[in-house]
Amino acid sequence: MTLMDAQQYDEARDRRRRNLIIIAVIVALFLAWVAYHMRNYPARRSVDRFFAALERHDFEGAYAIWMNDPAWKQHPQQYPKYPFSDFYNDWGPPGEWGVVKSYNVDCSLGADSNVIVQVTVNRRTERAFVYYDRSDKTLHDAPNEIDCGNWYGWLTE
Repeated sequence: MTLMDAQQYDEARDRRRRNLIIIAVIVALFLAWVAYHMRNYPARRSVDRFFAALERHDFEGAYAIWMNDPAWKQHPQQYPKYPFSDFYNDWGPPGEWGVVKSYNVDCSLGADSNVIVQVTVNRRTERAFVYYDRSDKTLHDAPNEIDCGNWYGWLTE
């Protein structure tokens, strides 16, 4: 084949190829953003289930979520550091948050083995902060607070 026998330039084919590459890059970036944004989903879901149990006044179920042990009643002696009575005093009606009538899981901030989740309880201006340990999937009181409230924080959270 010589230079004079080269194929005719097909502009439509090149345009389709360019558009396909652009679409593929946009889809890949979007999927990467979704994966990054959803990295704390298990923590947020666990905290959501915890507060839903508190809202239903299912304190034993909430304790099971807190300790990540649905069968905690068979062996309560395994939790001497935070027994159910202390949990009830902290999260039940006599606790800091009182009776949970409504809640909203606002945002989360993750590190290596933990996630801090911010929750609005009963539409109060002060927020609850729950610490989710990824290694054993238990919940704890958060040692730090996080601030989320602007669109940039939600976008990059």
